Amino acid sequence: MKITVKLIGPFVQVFGFSEKELDVPEGTTAEELISLVSIDKSRPKIVTRNGRAVVPDEALAEGDRVVISPIYSGG
Repeated sequence: MKITVKLIGPFVQVFGFSEKELDVPEGTTAEELISLVSIDKSRPKIVTRNGRAVVPDEALAEGDRVVISPIYSGG
């Protein structure tokens, strides 16, 4: 199934892309997708699926758009 992954902020420079479509197996979870992109699981991040927060073990579906952003602080 095809999933669009969009990276935000410093993730773009670290992983070399801003947005890309990935072909992943049916039943791939958000956590498995993060591993496929090679983002360290322990790194603080915000993950959304189609504009809503997603939990790590939630299965993704064909056509989903997943945005992964580091957590920012300050003001």
